[in-house]
Formats: sequence, C-alpha cells, structure tokens
Amino acid sequence: MTVTPTLQIVIGFSLAAIVAILAWRMGSLSTSGAWGALLTGGLIFGMGGLPWAILLLAFFISSSALSKAYKKRKASLAEKYSKGDRRDWGQVMANGALGASLAVVFFIFPQQAWVWLGFAGAMAAVNADTWSTELGVLSSIPPRMITNGHVVDRGTSGGITLAGTLAALAGAALIALAALLINPTQRWLLSLAIIILAGLVGALVDSVLGATVQAIYWCPSCSKETERHPTHTCGSATQQVRGWSWINNDVVNFICSLIGASVAAGLWLLIA
Repeated sequence: MTVTPTLQIVIGFSLAAIVAILAWRMGSLSTSGAWGALLTGGLIFGMGGLPWAILLLAFFISSSALSKAYKKRKASLAEKYSKGDRRDWGQVMANGALGASLAVVFFIFPQQAWVWLGFAGAMAAVNADTWSTELGVLSSIPPRMITNGHVVDRGTSGGITLAGTLAALAGAALIALAALLINPTQRWLLSLAIIILAGLVGALVDSVLGATVQAIYWCPSCSKETERHPTHTCGSATQQVRGWSWINNDVVNFICSLIGASVAAGLWLLIA
C-alpha cells in the first residue's frame, strides 16, 4: 500500500492525538499541553515521518521520566521554577515549535540533509537542557553561576554543576544515537559529533541566558530568588530583580532549541 502525503499527515495527527491523550492521562501534560502536543507532534509525525517521530518521542519520554524521577528529593526546589513537571502549552511549544517548523520545511524539500540535522540538533539541545536540569539539581556539590563562578542555590537559573553538564552531554548523545540508528549515513561519525555538540552548546547557552537576560524575581517573604511571577508558592508578590520581563523560561527554552538547530545545520553545511 502506497502512503500518500495526505494519508501520512492524517496518520501523523492520529498518532500524535494518541500520544497526547496518554501523556495527559499520565499527568505529563496539562490540557493545554496536550493540545500543543497534538499540533507540534502531528506536524512532526505527519510531515517528517517515522524517523522524526522517534526522535521527538525519545526526547519526550526520557525528559518526562526524568521530570518525575526523584520527585520527593526535588520537591523543595518547586518554588524556584515557574512551572511544574506537567508541561503546558507554552512548554510544549518552546520545545517543539521549531521542530514542527523544520518538519514542514522537510516535507517541502525532502532532499535537504541539513533540515534533518537541524531537527536532530534542536531535539538534542532541549533534551540536554532537560537532563541537565533534572539530574544536575541532585548533585551533592552546589552549583556555580556559569557567568562568574559564584556558588548559588540549587535550582538557580544559570547555575551549573559537573553532574549537570555530564547529564546534558548524555541527553544530547541519546538523541544523536537515536538519529543515527533510525537514519544512518555514510558520515555517521561526523553526524554523531555534530548533533552531540549542537545539543551541548544549546544547553550551555540556555544556562547563560538564565544567568543574564531571563526574568528572575525575588520573594520578600521567603528571601529567595524564583522564576515565579506574580506570586511565589507562599502567596507573596514577587519583585523582578534581574533579566528582561518578556524573557521567561519558555522563551529561553525556545532559544535553546534554535541554537541547537542552528549549530547542527550550520556545521553540516560548512563541513559536509
């Protein structure tokens, strides 16, 4: 049976709907997040095909699992983050909108290898960022701000640890290995290195943005920094202390994916 482009898109959106519903029922997605997953997943599944779907699922499943892992140990850090582990529309779009856009480009220009590398780089970056965040906070060594090396509290935007950096490397490597297994190329070693590097660079840029331009607030009642606004978990109003008000964590995550895609596609076009 020949699968026409129209049928492939219908199948893609159908599979995305199934995944979104399952993730919603498992508590990994909010209602708005499920709608976002239907849109981005449908475009990636339907226009990119099976290899693209597998990379997206590798990111979503592994990152969702890590978000729920060691939940009790990370409970005290919930006040630091603007959102919980149940992804909403903004989080889904931040991590998947660029990938969905690249899937549309691939659907129109299927012979352009850089589009696939760009998608793999974007997924490697958001996966690396998620792994570094979820595992880095478990480090017994306190994080240091990426810009000046000062010791900061766990969960502080822009704070990094060796464990978190290694986790980022592992998260990027997972996507790179998956990309090569499902879509092998003759220059596999070059592709592997490019995707891993793109993922790691994207995650590090995410940390730099978190330390510099991301909006960070202060809770006067708890005397703690937080991403939460307009109120902290304690109910007190938070006050902006640094960053730009329009750059929240979702914007930073989108830029992370953009950096990953740009590095991967750019290096491929330059070297390959």
